[in-house]
Formats: sequence, C-alpha cells, structure tokens
Amino acid sequence: MHSKLDACLAAVNQILLGKEPQVRLALTCLLARGHLLIEDLPGMGKTTLSHALANVLGLNFQRIQFTSDLLPGDILGTSVFDKDSGLFVFHPGPIFAELVLADEINRATPKSQSALLEAMEEGQVTIEGATRPLPEPFFVIATQNPVSQGGTFALPESQLDRFLMRLSLGYPAKAAEKALLLGEARREMLPRLDAVLSHEQLATLQAEVPKVRASDALVDYVLRLVEATRTQPQFAWGLSPRASLALLAAARAWAFLAQRDYVIPEDVQAVLPSVVGHRLRERADPAGHGGGALVQWLLREVPAL
Repeated sequence: MHSKLDACLAAVNQILLGKEPQVRLALTCLLARGHLLIEDLPGMGKTTLSHALANVLGLNFQRIQFTSDLLPGDILGTSVFDKDSGLFVFHPGPIFAELVLADEINRATPKSQSALLEAMEEGQVTIEGATRPLPEPFFVIATQNPVSQGGTFALPESQLDRFLMRLSLGYPAKAAEKALLLGEARREMLPRLDAVLSHEQLATLQAEVPKVRASDALVDYVLRLVEATRTQPQFAWGLSPRASLALLAAARAWAFLAQRDYVIPEDVQAVLPSVVGHRLRERADPAGHGGGALVQWLLREVPAL
C-alpha cells in the first residue's frame, strides 16, 4: 500500500514541479483527515495542486469560487419548489463533494466563510432545519491570497483553527520554472492523471494512521511545545487542545508516509510550521503574521528530549 502512496506523490510532483515538500505535507494532511489552507499569490499552482490530488486519490471534485457576493446557499444548496409534486426539493450545493476546493476563500464575506465551519468540523451541514451528512471521505482545500491584497477579508481565528495545516507554495526554483516553460501546459496534463487509490484503499490508509505509535516521551515533547506557547511572554495566546491533537495527528501521518509505525521528534518538527504557524501570533503584534518567527523559536528553544 505504501507503494501506492509513493505513486501518488510521484504523479502530483509531475504536475507541480519543484514542490516536493509541500506536496508531501498536503498528502500528510489528507491522510490525517484534516483540511488544508494554501496561502499564496495568484498563479502559484494552488488550484493545480488541488486538482491533481483529487485525481490521484480518485475523489469527486467540486470548486467553489469565493467572491464578495457569494451567499451561504450557493455553498450548501437550497430547496426549490417542484410544481409537479407540489413539494420543495432540496438541491445540494457544491459542498456535497469528496474534495472541495474553496478558491480564494478570503474574498468572500465572513457570513459566507462561516458556512464552511460546521461542514469542516462535523462532516455535516444543517440546512433549513435538516441535518445532512457529507460524503466520506470529505476534504476541504481552501486557497487564499495574502490579506494585504485588495478585496480580501481576513479569516477569523475560529475558522483558521479548523484547518489542520496551512501551506505556502512560493516561487519555483529556476530549474523547475524552466521545465515548466518548456513542457506541456499543466492544465492539459491534469485530465490524464489516473486514480491511484480507490476509496476503500484510502479509507484503509486513513484508519492505519492513528495506529502509528507515539511514546510517552514523544507526547511529552508535544506537550512541552504547546506549554511554551501558553507560558512564554512573546505569544499573544497559547495553542488549544485541538492544536495539540492536530500536531500529533499530523506527525503520525508524516511518519506513516515515511513507512514507520512509530513517531520520532523529527516528524513533529517537520509538520510543526504547517500545523501551528497559522494558530500563533506575537503579543507585540496580535493582528499580524508572526507565526513563522514563533515556530522557529519553538524549534530552537524547546528540547526534544
């Protein structure tokens, strides 16, 4: 089964050139049953990565383009009167897909952004008083442009916390961009990506991830990292229990991708920036984006043993 995971990584890396660490983190997030936020400038490959993951994992894919006039009903669906039956018939929205791309999520108003909260946390949505389950598996990959760009609404901390990981793709290396310019258009290659995993195989892999062993010493390391954010003066606020659970789940998935059945401190360190960077703020600038510097402080100052 691990060979299939390697095949998934290889297939996506053929589409998104020079971004092997980010692709590995994205697959780690999905194996850990999390949701992924990709923050970067337009044109960096955020949408391409989402399409490629959906194709190789064999998942039903829907894209929601977030705009300032998007309404919650455009995401969740609505009931329409059927004159033949004389009844209101529910028409599900694009949220009822296995992999949902919430494109440019911070261009929508907070009211529309919040329509994703219950879906991401509970795997269900409540519409017109009725609770409707979402497909299994259910993944949300949201993309957002930097908040400094015009026409954006910053995601509140309550919604950021629903994302297991946040990634940034960044500019490609010179060699990768040259290969991109000389090669075939990525969007033309996407339809030729075959599914590597079936739904049953993906469910089996996800069920194996929580079985990856984390020793008491490893859990103590995670607790030291979390405790530092709650006691050191430079942190505006500490990490929540949800964040500590997310960190351990992501470390387990990272170890599983490395074909190990136990977690080591290097696994925690590998996923730490993506898992906690968007959950942290500096006390001196709580409205800013100081998470990266705080993560580096944690990696440097908190002992692993």
